[in-house]
Amino acid sequence: MTVLDSIRSSRGETGIDWAVLVGSVLLCELAGIVPSILTADEVATWYPTLAKPAFTPPSWVFGPVWTTLYLLMGVALYLVWQSDRGRLRRVALGVFGVQLVLNAAWTMVFFGAQAILGGLVVILALLATILATMAAFARIDRRAVALLVPYLLWVGFATALNAAIWQLN
Repeated sequence: MTVLDSIRSSRGETGIDWAVLVGSVLLCELAGIVPSILTADEVATWYPTLAKPAFTPPSWVFGPVWTTLYLLMGVALYLVWQSDRGRLRRVALGVFGVQLVLNAAWTMVFFGAQAILGGLVVILALLATILATMAAFARIDRRAVALLVPYLLWVGFATALNAAIWQLN
């Protein structure tokens, strides 16, 4: 069963609310695109000058990985948004919003402010907030939690990378 089939079955006869689904995905994608545009110069000029650990992926990997993760986050957001769980939904959406802001903030702090330690502080908070988001989503729709697992794993990896860059520089 695909993610879209799963969404369809959860919505019953009414099907997918495409406007909300597309809006959810766009919101998440914009959380990555806007900070990337704002820090493009630092990514191109400052970041290459840093000492990096041997496990640093090639630069071309980050774009496709983040685009995919933002897509999955958007679908997870949609699943929770469509629920009728009232207060649980509001709390879950609030925590999701905090993690999305922290996600964008990391780029602005690490690249924009060229603050490696500051980036590490933000990404540790992001990691904790992703876990809180997953816990809140679990009370509403476990499929949404499953969609966030790759994001959690990648941010865990990015945290280790950020820490190693801080140690090396």
